[in-house]
Amino acid sequence: MTQIGFVGLGRMGGNMVARIKRDSNHEVVAYDRDADTVQRIAAATGARAADSLEDLVGQLDAPRMVWIMVPAGAPTQGTVDELADLLEPGDMIIDGGNSKWTDDRERASALSERDIDYADVGVSGGVWGLQVGYCMMVGGPEAAVRRLAPILDVLAPETTAASRGTLGDHGWGHFGPSGAGHYVKMVHNGVEYGLMQAYAEGFDLFDKCDFELDNAKIAHLWNQGSVVRSWLCELAALAFEQEGNTLAGLSGYTADSGEGRWTIEDAMDKDVPTPVITASLHARFYSRGNGDFTHRMLAALRAQFGGHATKKSADG
Repeated sequence: MTQIGFVGLGRMGGNMVARIKRDSNHEVVAYDRDADTVQRIAAATGARAADSLEDLVGQLDAPRMVWIMVPAGAPTQGTVDELADLLEPGDMIIDGGNSKWTDDRERASALSERDIDYADVGVSGGVWGLQVGYCMMVGGPEAAVRRLAPILDVLAPETTAASRGTLGDHGWGHFGPSGAGHYVKMVHNGVEYGLMQAYAEGFDLFDKCDFELDNAKIAHLWNQGSVVRSWLCELAALAFEQEGNTLAGLSGYTADSGEGRWTIEDAMDKDVPTPVITASLHARFYSRGNGDFTHRMLAALRAQFGGHATKKSADG
């Protein structure tokens, strides 16, 4: 039996606690800033509730492990800083959020001065992870990752007993020192942007073609041996079934969580061309109504050099 604390019980964190408690005898102490969420998750999963970070640390036996699942940036850094003042040498902090890998290296260096281990885990699987498991990309000291392995094994997709206890090849992999896990996850998300954009553009063409096509049927068919079969294609089929063939009820607004930008920035630093990932990020910018000035400028220039007609805006 392994004991772990969980901080952050949102859709991902709450489901991860549920999977650990459902599929193992590991002990989880759970905390979230929302007290109602803590009680709900504890009642639903059997995890032990904590009413503060200090209470969470106090309920864990040394050497402790505390897994953070809160938004990247200041919320994560603040949680790490507060935990660092509560933990002891030999304890361990795991960041399973979407932190930038360079932040991981700085945290690991600062925590090492207190003899506290730090691991970063890039987690992919979304809301489906509770059901099918999570793909996890891990960075950190090898001894610390080995200590964390029983938790990773439960969170990962189900594997054969023979493969458990090894560092990789069964739903999670250890890729190097602190920062390596989130670096692999960052590039993973950049690739995801490109794949999503390609599917979206293809189905956009279907939406405007001369044939009355069933998009859900196409997505299902493409998963039957096609070279473009994928989980994203399965989700496309599910989306068309739930939202309708034209997705008319959905807004085209598409956010980004930062990893695509970081991937492009790192690629530029290393002179690595990433035209597909870059274009897919820019397409998301356009989806939010950005670029309107660009389009007005294009119309103005065409009118100036060619006398082409323009359309006046409502404010014009």
